[in-house]
Formats: sequence, structure tokens, C-alpha cells
Amino acid sequence: MEPLSAPTSPPADAIPATADVAAVVAGLRKTFSTGRTRDLEWRLEQLRNIERLVAEREQELAAALAADLGRPPVDAWLGDVAPVAAEARYARKHLKGWTRPTRTGLPLSMRPGKAFYRYEPLGTVLVIGPWNYPVYLTLGPLIGAVAAGNCTVIKPSEHAPAVSAALARLVPEYLDSDAVAVLQGDASATQALLAQGVDHAFFTGGPEIGKLVMAAAAPHLTPVTLELGGKSPTVVTRSADIDVAARRIAWTKLLNSGQTCVAPDYVLVDAAVRDELVDKVGRSAEQFAGGSLGKLPIVNRRQYNRLAGLLGDAGGQVALGGGLDADRGAIEPTIVVDPDVAAPLMTEEIFGPILPVVTINSLSEGIDFVVSRPKPLAAYLFSNDKTEQRRFVDEVSAGGIVINHAAMHVLAPNLPFGGVGTSGMGAYHGRWGFETFSHRKSVLVKPARPDLKLPYPPYSARAEKLLRRFF
Repeated sequence: MEPLSAPTSPPADAIPATADVAAVVAGLRKTFSTGRTRDLEWRLEQLRNIERLVAEREQELAAALAADLGRPPVDAWLGDVAPVAAEARYARKHLKGWTRPTRTGLPLSMRPGKAFYRYEPLGTVLVIGPWNYPVYLTLGPLIGAVAAGNCTVIKPSEHAPAVSAALARLVPEYLDSDAVAVLQGDASATQALLAQGVDHAFFTGGPEIGKLVMAAAAPHLTPVTLELGGKSPTVVTRSADIDVAARRIAWTKLLNSGQTCVAPDYVLVDAAVRDELVDKVGRSAEQFAGGSLGKLPIVNRRQYNRLAGLLGDAGGQVALGGGLDADRGAIEPTIVVDPDVAAPLMTEEIFGPILPVVTINSLSEGIDFVVSRPKPLAAYLFSNDKTEQRRFVDEVSAGGIVINHAAMHVLAPNLPFGGVGTSGMGAYHGRWGFETFSHRKSVLVKPARPDLKLPYPPYSARAEKLLRRFF
């Protein structure tokens, strides 16, 4: 979800040797072989303990998020703590139903008999977390993994070292440490884990690293879920409520300094309402900042330099902000109107507090622009016209679509969350997280009698005729 950032240097004692990685995975496999994690009550207890962890240790997690990302406590709660608690609570309430066998019908040729399918855990799985929401996007997949009854090794992002250390300290206090392990380290630790041939790998990050994860998983035929990113477009038509659109675009764009995978990446707005929208997005940004824009912290120097470069090469007109603070690594919320659509600002995922606004003359023009580019993780439409809404949903391929808001689908455990094309593969949240980390096993039960001779060779002409009818 986030672009590749500069490597950081974890503490020497946080970088595991390959032998240590192998020992961790072997220990988890041994636990799984006992069958302990298959027990429904064990799973429910782990889910309750995840809820307890984020509730009881919110202040510690918020302090770690502030250290890594400069995020204020209320944003830490909103972006990382509350979604984990809600996801765990939802899974806990629905898990019993998810685990029930599901009966199915049978064709005439298979009767008499009964058929059903049930979900079973995959075994020992790997969750590789990102730095931008390092609590939610690490513990969120863990919820699906433990709900499905797996043993899990968590690899937090080394680019959020304070959160990584906090998870390494807190997870063993709350969860079954024989079944859930936290392994810190850099990319070499991830490679060593994938080399163990785990039963599933779940990665959240950028497309380039996603390709490396997939390549490392391939020799072992390890299935992967890749939650990546992309340039999530926002289309605003002249039928939209511009006041609401401006507030919601400004809010979701600037959360976490714009370092959000489903933030509106750019806006395509009808020429008739463009100036009004730009003005009101700017006013909303100032209002949210307490009257003065200020500059928002960027996670590290490489990300800051990348964003400064995008802004410098964008073309167009800066309608708001544009200020840079190289010493602090911070950037002012910025709106760029009608940038060069071939510039990197319009071809690379921004992942920062810079909002390009491109003028269009119709919804058709906006849809054509979106579908001519790689499929995004999300796409947003602000319109009060039902026909426009239906058309957008029908014609735009994206991981998810939100009408008259942005990013909110992430917080709905009733909906699957995932990408399509280069924005990812696979989905999770709610039941879909449980299914991602499960094998759906088919079961057919046949009685010993009657045992008709018809299916067995040799076949007479009459028998073949009957077989062709029934099969």
C-alpha cells in the first residue's frame, strides 16, 4: 500500500538469524500439530485478547505511533486502535456461524448421499505488516488468521520501529505465545520466513515489494494475499453536494499526513464546480488544522524527498499550500490544479498530503481517464445523480467503490477489502479474512448400499445409454 521507502537499521538484537527464524516456524508448526488452535474456544479467547490488548495498551500504542509517524493520540485511536477492536469483536460474534459445515445439494448421479463443505485452518501462516497503519494493518490480518485456527508469525515493518517493538512486547502478553509469534527485522527476515514454506503469506505494502514477496513464495507454492495500492481516483460531478464532498475529501486525504493506501489520490472534477470545490477543500483543510495549515510530518527522509520531487515536477498551478520543511521532513497540505497528467504526480501513487485536481467536462471523460490507467485499490464518486452512480459502479474496475465518501469501506467488516490487478490480490475483513486463512474442504458421504452395478464396466450398449443420461 505504501511506496518503497528507505531501509532503516533495526537494532542488532532485533535482526534474527536464519536459524532463529526456522526455530520460530518449527515451534509454531509443532503447536499446530497438537490441534489446540482448531478449538473454537481457543479462537474466541484469542479474539477477546486482541480486543483487550488494544483497549488496555492504547496509550503505549499511541506513543509508539507518535514516535514513528508523528500522529496525535486521537488519530492513533481512530486509524489503528478502534478498527482493530471493531474487527476482532465482529469476528468473535460471527465465528461460530462461520465454522459450521454448509450442506449442499447433489446431482441425480451422486444420489443417494450427502454433501457439505467446511472450513479448516491452513496451518502456520505469515503476516507482513506495513508502516503507515502498523497496528491496524498488522493485527487486522492476524484476526482472520486466528479466527480460522492458524498459528501465525507476525513480521512488523522495520520502518515503524517503535510500533514493531511494542507489538513484540505486547503480543506475547495477551496471546498464546506458542501459537502467535512476533519476529522483528528487516527485509532479510521476511525472506528467511518465506523460505520456510509457510502455509500462507499475507503482505500489505507497495507493488514492487509485493512482487518480491510473490517471487519468494513461488518456490514453495505458498499462496499469497497481496494488499497493495494504487492511485485511487475521486470523481466529482456537478450534481454533487460540494460542501460535503470538500469536507470528506480533505479529511480522508490528510489523515496520517496523506499516508493512507485508500486516500483520494487525485480528483477529477467537472469544470462547472471545480473552483468551488478547490476553494472549499482548502477551507476544510485549514479548519481541520485549527485555522492554520501547518506542515504535516512524513515518515522518513526518503519519502519526504520523493514527495518534494513529485511536487517540483508536477506543472499546473498550486492553489493551496506547497510549503516544504526539509529540516523537519514535513510538507504543507497542497492542492495542485491541472498538473501535467504525464508527470510522476499523476502516474505514481502519491502517499502524502498533495492533492492533484484535474478539470473534466463530463462523467464520461472522468470514467475514460480512470479506466485508461491501472486498476486502483479504490475509486470514489461524489454525485447525487442515481444514473451517474450506477454508471460509475458498472464501468469502473477497482478494489472497492464508495459513493459520496472516501475510504469508509475499509471500516465495514461486512464488506471484503482487497485490490484488483496491480492494486492487489485476495481480500480480507470479516468473513473474508476468515476464509482467506482457511481451506474450504469438500466432503461427500455415500452409503455402502445400494451399490448399483450400472457404473461399473464392462458396459453394454444399454448401460452406456443410461450412463450418458445420468452423468
